[in-house]
Amino acid sequence: MKELPANQLDPRAKTVWRINDAIWICLLFVCCGVAFPIVAIVDPTAGWAWTVTAVIAAAWVLCLIVWLVVLPPIRFARWRYELSNDYLDIAKGIVWRKRFVIPFIRVQNTDTRQGPIQRAFGLSSVTVATAAGEHEIPGLGVEVAERLRDKAAELARIAQEDV
Repeated sequence: MKELPANQLDPRAKTVWRINDAIWICLLFVCCGVAFPIVAIVDPTAGWAWTVTAVIAAAWVLCLIVWLVVLPPIRFARWRYELSNDYLDIAKGIVWRKRFVIPFIRVQNTDTRQGPIQRAFGLSSVTVATAAGEHEIPGLGVEVAERLRDKAAELARIAQEDV
């Protein structure tokens, strides 16, 4: 089997993932669990509502621990990419590992994206679009992302000219 790509993401990506995941987990649990404490307060005889609230709170804490403590270092270690003259190689995944080798002859567009949390940490994502879909490399420093985007666009242009 071919070796993993050489380049890793910026370590600040773990913090960005933690913040994003914390926001989504909290929103999900607030939306799912807000009704049960209200029912328990309005109807004191509904003891089951406090039980459901406690179960939801325990699930919330467990999800926070898993997604904020356990997964980011593993996810960071598994995320790799490498840019060669002929293709972009991306490896990712914790349980289901995926490996994408994208020949530059197939690349239609390269782009950088930056959300508000990424911007606060000086990070950006590079997306490479082909007819089959988009592939994203998240959590790169802004300068690294711009260089990668420009180099991938140049290699794609050269590959298109050689056809």
